[in-house]
Amino acid sequence: MADQQEDEDLRMALRMSMQNSPPEPKRSKPREAANLATTTPEESRRLQRELMAAAAEKRMLATEKSVPSSGSPLKSDSGGDIGTKEMEIKAKEVKLGNELSEKEAYQLFFMVFGSDVSKDILAQWSNQGIRFSPDPETSMILVQHEGGPCGVLAAIQAFVLKHLLFCPDDLVKAAQSTPQNSTPRRLSKNQYVASNNFAAFTENAKARALVKSMGEILFLCGNNKRAVIATLSSIGDGVEESEDSLTDVIIAQALEGLSIESASDLHKVLRVETYTTPASAYKRLEAIIPVFQSRMGALLFLISALLSRGLDCVQADRDDPSLPLVTAPFGHASQEIVNLLLCGQAVPNVFDGRMDLGGGMFLKGVSTNVEVGFLTLLESLNFCKVGQNLKCPKWPIWVVGSESHYTVLFALDTAVQDENELEERESHIRKAFDAQDQSGGGGFISVEGFHQVLRETNIRLPSEKLDSLCGSGFIVWSEFWQVILDLDKSLGGLKDSTGQMGQKIFDLYHFNGIAKSDLNGSQFSSGGETPMQRPRLTKLRVSVPPRWTPEEFMADVAVLPSGSAGTQPSGKDTEVAKPEPSQHAPLVDCIRTRWPRAVCNWVGDPPSIV
Repeated sequence: MADQQEDEDLRMALRMSMQNSPPEPKRSKPREAANLATTTPEESRRLQRELMAAAAEKRMLATEKSVPSSGSPLKSDSGGDIGTKEMEIKAKEVKLGNELSEKEAYQLFFMVFGSDVSKDILAQWSNQGIRFSPDPETSMILVQHEGGPCGVLAAIQAFVLKHLLFCPDDLVKAAQSTPQNSTPRRLSKNQYVASNNFAAFTENAKARALVKSMGEILFLCGNNKRAVIATLSSIGDGVEESEDSLTDVIIAQALEGLSIESASDLHKVLRVETYTTPASAYKRLEAIIPVFQSRMGALLFLISALLSRGLDCVQADRDDPSLPLVTAPFGHASQEIVNLLLCGQAVPNVFDGRMDLGGGMFLKGVSTNVEVGFLTLLESLNFCKVGQNLKCPKWPIWVVGSESHYTVLFALDTAVQDENELEERESHIRKAFDAQDQSGGGGFISVEGFHQVLRETNIRLPSEKLDSLCGSGFIVWSEFWQVILDLDKSLGGLKDSTGQMGQKIFDLYHFNGIAKSDLNGSQFSSGGETPMQRPRLTKLRVSVPPRWTPEEFMADVAVLPSGSAGTQPSGKDTEVAKPEPSQHAPLVDCIRTRWPRAVCNWVGDPPSIV
């Protein structure tokens, strides 16, 4: 009798799912039928979900109890065989997701948070959704309210920019209904300039870019073979079937009182699904995007990325698997998390390839080219060296790291990464010089190696210059480069009578998505309180002088005209014309790790990377 009632409940729910009006009342229960006949569409949908969920749970519990341990097929009431494969298909149709094993849940929790995580850090990661800013001026920015998850948000933000700015054909055809000057334009085979009309992107276009970005990252983590999507059992599939106006209410009710403070909590609430094609993953992400917009969104996406990579693979990527991925004491995303989202591997370093320490020990860096890159303030402080894989990505978009925060830097013109004549020549000479450098990167070579460099680069130095450079028995790069800058092009040098060879001027844009911060850690309001900072977009004009060395620029030394080396300047006429004085902020130091000697200017408050 109970089974018959369950079957009737399930059939009732299925009938309701195929009609817009309230269902025909059950004949066996006239009192309930009368109530159903007067229900609203919202109440009808709610009842439908409850009936389906209840019937499905009862069937799954009954199946688990009745499946023989040997795995032999069951007999139906009519005598036919019901194979275990058929039961698995029915379970998948219910779409309740799969539980992680208790072991996997514990491994995941301790990998992310460690064994001694504070409640404050757990709260930070449990209260950050993946949402666009409501401010029209910064509507492309994923807004951050809590410290800690910025590494996850910045990486997603970088991919969102890629899809919005440089891959518009993959999104809704918004360009057809926008002004002509807001559409991207192709200037040449290798140059692409995106629109600077950020307000023209519709909500639909941004939502699709977000889904595309999340799916791309997850498949990148899954070695382009799979994407694992993590969600919460308390939400289920009701979000997919509800109207937009009810979605937030459903999620808020499901998340009420929910907290993740231990591995056991994670095991209880987490559900995961694996997808092997991008189309299926995108469809699922689109259906449950409100879940990722909820307060658990950033954490769920990090978990999805880790599971897509595979927990054992993540640990194998790392140099020290014993450390948590979320760093103490402030709960920031580690470099491993950022690298996982940018290149698909949770390696801890930003240099190219791997570094051999001897004795079979290696430090792991980024081994592949990436779609969007990474720059860091720590390189300007000589704490690390970002390799070309991250520094020169396919698209001119970079996650920017400081000591405690991640933001995003990007250009609209792909040509900003093209090398001009000076840069190409410098790269060629420097490559030949480094090939002879046996000092471990010290920047000097032997006289014998120096002659090899001159032969490879077709440089013909006058005898007095050659003797001067070789007099000490070794040649330092900085001294050699100064000679090259003052050597005529006919001799293989870079002397340019106009002083403009290698001049580059372009625009960069900087996003800081955090919604509460003190500007650069030093500005306060008149009332003595730390000012609230909205998500910010800053446009920077960048000029890369053609002939200055970093030392000359930082010291603001006047550069003598060509041919006047060794003489004292007699007046202002002897100085090479300089761009306007540079404004300075920590972001400028990051930019100079990509474009040495860069001069940056902006309007208003300095861009903040904290």
